Amino acid sequence: MGAPRVLHVTQPVDGGVGAYVAAVAADQVRRGWHVAVACPSEGRLRPHLAELGVPWLDWRAGRSPGPADLAAGLRLGRLLRDFAPDAVHLHSAKAGLVGRAVIRGRVPTLFQPHGWSWLAARGPVAAMALAWERAAARWAGVLVCVGEGETATALRHDVRGNLVIVRNGVDLRRFRPAGPQERAAARARHGVPEFAPLAVCVGRVTRQKGQDLLLAAWELVTKDCQAARLVIVGDGDLLEGLRSQAGPGVHFAGPVADPRSWYAAADVVVLPSRWEGLPLTALEALATGRALVASDVPGLAEVVGERVGAAVPAEDVEALAGALLLRLAQPELAAAEGRAGALLALAYDDRVVFDALAEHTLGILGSACGTGFGTSTAPTGTATAGRSEGVGGVGGVAGVPGEGFGVAAITTDGVGLLEAVGVTVAETPAAGVAGVGVTGLGVAEPEVAGLDVAEPIVAGLDVAGLDVAEPEVTGLGVPGVGVASAGVTVGVAEGVGFSIARKTADERGFIEHCQTPCEQ
Repeated sequence: MGAPRVLHVTQPVDGGVGAYVAAVAADQVRRGWHVAVACPSEGRLRPHLAELGVPWLDWRAGRSPGPADLAAGLRLGRLLRDFAPDAVHLHSAKAGLVGRAVIRGRVPTLFQPHGWSWLAARGPVAAMALAWERAAARWAGVLVCVGEGETATALRHDVRGNLVIVRNGVDLRRFRPAGPQERAAARARHGVPEFAPLAVCVGRVTRQKGQDLLLAAWELVTKDCQAARLVIVGDGDLLEGLRSQAGPGVHFAGPVADPRSWYAAADVVVLPSRWEGLPLTALEALATGRALVASDVPGLAEVVGERVGAAVPAEDVEALAGALLLRLAQPELAAAEGRAGALLALAYDDRVVFDALAEHTLGILGSACGTGFGTSTAPTGTATAGRSEGVGGVGGVAGVPGEGFGVAAITTDGVGLLEAVGVTVAETPAAGVAGVGVTGLGVAEPEVAGLDVAEPIVAGLDVAGLDVAEPEVTGLGVPGVGVASAGVTVGVAEGVGFSIARKTADERGFIEHCQTPCEQ
C-alpha cells in the first residue's frame, strides 16, 4: 500500500477544533499522505487550509442536529465516493453523527469527539445523544480522547470502544514564555496600562465556555480591585448579549487570528468553562507562562493545579472571583505559577500528538479491511507476541492468535498505573499500534471467529456488519494486550485499555524553551 488517503471531516471551523484539524491535516500532508478536509466554507478554517496547502472539500452542515442532517449525510457520501479515502477521521459531534451513520464501519474510521456531545445538551436531547454515542461506538476503529477526563467521562456513561488517549498539544515553537519585555510590548499594542491588573479569557463566547459566569464573578472582583481589567477574546452566539451586560473594566476584543499578544499582556488567564475536553487555550496560556484559573471540570482539571494556578468548582462565581482576585492582587504569585506552567507545557508538545495520531491512523489501516467507497484492501494482520512490563499486575502485550486479529509486537517498559482503568504509561518511545480488523463477525473469545452471538464482546476492533441492536462494546478481558504509541505502553486490565501520548519534560528543554522570545 502506498501513501494513505485520509479524509478529515469537521463542522466546527473556528476555535480550538478548527485549529486542531488544520494542524493535524498539515502534519499528515508533510508526511507525504494524500489528505483533504471536508468542512463548511465559512469561518477561518478554509483559508487556513489554503495557507497550509491542504485540499478543502465543501461539506455543508449545521451545528445542531435536525432534519438537515439527512442532506449533510448525502453530501458526505458523495465526497467519500469521490475522494475514496483509506481512512476517515471524524472530528466533533456533528461529523461523528453524520459520518458514522453514513460509513458504518465500511471505511476505517477514527472518531474524536473534542468534548462529548451529551454534555452540550440537556433533558431528552442529552439522553438521545448519549444513547447514540453508546450505539455508534462500534462504528469507529479508534475513539480518540484528548485527555483522561474525556475518557473517564465516556466510561462513567458506559460509552465503550477502542478508547485511546492522545492529549491535545501546543506548538511550542510559536507559544513561548513571554517575559517583561514581551508583556510591555503587548500591553502597548493593545492600549492596556502597564501596571493594570489584567485577566484575559480566550475562547468562543458560548454557554460552554462560561463567560456569563465570568462577568458575574468580575463584579465581585472590581469591588475590591477597581483598577482590574478583563478582556474577553473571541466570538460566539452570546457575544452581543454579554457585551450589553458588561460593567466597567471589561473589554470585548472579538475574534483574533493570533491570540499570543493577549496571553503575553495578561497577568492571569481564566477559563470558566462548564465542560471541556482539553482546550488548546489552556495549553497556550501555560506555554506562554501565564497563571491559569479554570473550572474544575474533566479536561481542565488534569492540567490546572496548585503550582500553575487554581481549579475552582464549576459555576461557582464566588470561588472564581476569589481565585482571580488573589492573583491580580499578588502578581508575584501569578508570575511564579506562570513559570511552573511553562515547564508543564513541555509535556504537551504537539509533535508528539501528531506522531500518535499518525500511528493510530496507520494502525487501523494495517488491521482493518475496508470494503466501501473504494477503500483500502490491506489484509487482516496475524497476531504476534510482544513484551511490555507494566506495574500493578498488568502483564504487558500478549499475542492473540486467530484470524482477524493484528496485534503489533511491543517491547517497551511501562511505569505507573491508573488502577481504575488499567492504564500503564511509558516514559520512553514505543513502537507499534495494536489493531484488529473484523468484518461481519460476532466475537465471543479471542480465538473464536464467526460466532453468531446476541451480545458480542469486542475490544479494540474495527467492526462492520454486526447485526446487533445494542452491542456491548467492552474489552476482551485478556490481561496484557496493549497498544503503544508516541512514548506510551498501555495494558488492558479487566476489559478496559487505552493508549496515551505523553512527552516527558526535562529541565534542559525548559531552559531552551524559555530562552527563546515569544513572537508577537
